[in-house]
Amino acid sequence: VQLQACGGGLVQAGGSLRLSCAASGIVSIYGMGWYRQPPGKQRELVAAITSGGGTNYADSVKGRFTISSDNAKNTVYLQMNSLSPEDTAVYYCNVNERRPGVRREYWGQGTQVTVSS
Repeated sequence: VQLQACGGGLVQAGGSLRLSCAASGIVSIYGMGWYRQPPGKQRELVAAITSGGGTNYADSVKGRFTISSDNAKNTVYLQMNSLSPEDTAVYYCNVNERRPGVRREYWGQGTQVTVSS
């Protein structure tokens, strides 16, 4: 199993970034999502999407971030607009696998997003 995330970087406040995460080696994906861990804080959910297209967002990113997925490519995206310094964090891709008798969770390696004021 491999989760390959990319798209992080340094951006000025008000700017945009797009993260992507491609999963391989997973048989049945139930949902995919993004978490983040700001410096000195706990990891928190940013956004999630199920294989059926249902989405969930943290209140702090609603209206600014959009999660989407390409099920054929097992890839999840996070479009981040109107970024602020408070969005600075390491962003982690998360994938949930479900099939009869199996429930597993996988994490990507994390990608740094830094927003300068």
